[in-house]
Order: sequence, then C-alpha cells, then structure tokens
Amino acid sequence: MADLKGLAKPIVAAVTAIALGIFAVEGGFVDDHRDPGGATNHGVTEQVAREAGYSGPMRQLPRDTALTILVSRYVEAPGYMPVVTRDIAVGREIVDSGYNAGPARASRWLQEALNHLNNQQRDYPDIAVDGRIGPGTLSAFDALRRRRGPRLACELLVKLMDAKQAQHYMTLGGRNTSFEAFMVGWVDHRIGNVDLATCGRAAA
Repeated sequence: MADLKGLAKPIVAAVTAIALGIFAVEGGFVDDHRDPGGATNHGVTEQVAREAGYSGPMRQLPRDTALTILVSRYVEAPGYMPVVTRDIAVGREIVDSGYNAGPARASRWLQEALNHLNNQQRDYPDIAVDGRIGPGTLSAFDALRRRRGPRLACELLVKLMDAKQAQHYMTLGGRNTSFEAFMVGWVDHRIGNVDLATCGRAAA
C-alpha cells in the first residue's frame, strides 16, 4: 500500500480505516451510463486506474490496488497526511471529500472553512484558497485548534466542509439534471458521514 511502511502504526491504522470506510460506500464494480466518469471499481475511475499503471479489466481491479491508488493519489499527493495525523475526523472528511469530488476542491473547502473561522483574522490570518495543503493551511489549522480546542475546531471544520460539499452537489444538479440520479446517494452517504464524536483524536 503506497509508502506507509515508515509511518507510525496509529497513522497507518487511521489511513487504512479511512480507506476501507470509503470502499464500503463506493462498493465494487459500477458502470452507470449516467456517470460521466465511466466504469469504476471501489470508486476508482478507469482513467485514474490507467494513470496509476493498472492495465487489467476494471471489473477485476483488486482492492489492494485501489487502496494503493487511494493512499498515493488522495492522501499523500494532496498533502493530507499531516491533517490525518492532527485529527482523524478532519482527515476522514477531507480524504472522503477529495475521493468523491477531487482533492483540489476538497482542499479549497478546508481552506475556505479555516478563513471563515478566524474571527475576522483576529485569531490567525487568512490563508490562500489555492487548493494546496501546505505550511500556511496547517498553521491556520493549528491556530484554530489552539483557539477553540481540538474537538470544537474539528466539529466546526467538518460541519462547514459538509455545507460546502452539499452546495457542490446542488450546483451539479442544477447544471445537469442527470446528476440527480446520484443525489440521494451522495447526500445520504457523504454529508454527515463523519462521526463528530471522534473529533479531536490525533493519529500520532
């Protein structure tokens, strides 16, 4: 699975649990003609699978391969590992959102939420909403955790990110009514899917 061998066991366990939770929602092979992403397996689109080097039939994509893709492309590449390390619940929210709506979009949702929560920059400065999780975003996240406490900071971020994700779905449905075929599943499985009782728990 990607490159998790050098990480502490709690981080590996947290990332694995996030991935398996996503796979439980995504299910196995799906080829719905209404989905512009085409055939998927474990939520991995054929395009992403090919880019990752998988050349076999999508129906037979192994879960271990999907797991490697998820960790490398949707946890490590967008810089989400430090988020998971700080707070497993916020990590679950951003990884799940990124897997479903794209990491750049999920990263912007976190950055926008952090800017909304800085009390007119009294608590920490606004950060760039550039879709890249780096030192500035992590510094703002740390400042929010210090100011509000880890648990409340997590609850606030997850709620705001859910609100942004819900708005994204409604915008998609407004642009193309064919997406309404997926709306119930999206809202049911992806909005409010992070247990707020787990907030404030670090993976490290």
